[in-house]
Amino acid sequence: MQNYQLVLTEHLNHYGYLFGGVLLKWVDESAYICARLDHPGKSFVTVGMDKVSYKKRVELGSILLFNVEKEKIGKTSVTYRVAVNLASAFPADSAEIFSTLVTFVCIDKEGKKCPIE
Repeated sequence: MQNYQLVLTEHLNHYGYLFGGVLLKWVDESAYICARLDHPGKSFVTVGMDKVSYKKRVELGSILLFNVEKEKIGKTSVTYRVAVNLASAFPADSAEIFSTLVTFVCIDKEGKKCPIE
């Protein structure tokens, strides 16, 4: 799945670049949307993110491309790889700025872990 996000003024830190916490929120949301689309009718909560390392600063007005792919599925959990790139018409300008694995656990109406399938 692919998703795009425009970096606006309210997303910037005090140095004028994308705040890291905002990027993590978008990564989590993109992976969550993919999990819900892959498993209709199921509820998920985030249980973890792999390594968090920012590779490049992001400026105001940047368009980010989020590529989400299922990495692994277990009995009660599913993991997605999320790679974030600067979107550009020129491939040389489309550098990866961030990637991580996001793991979700499937929960029932009482908030207890349950099988995905």
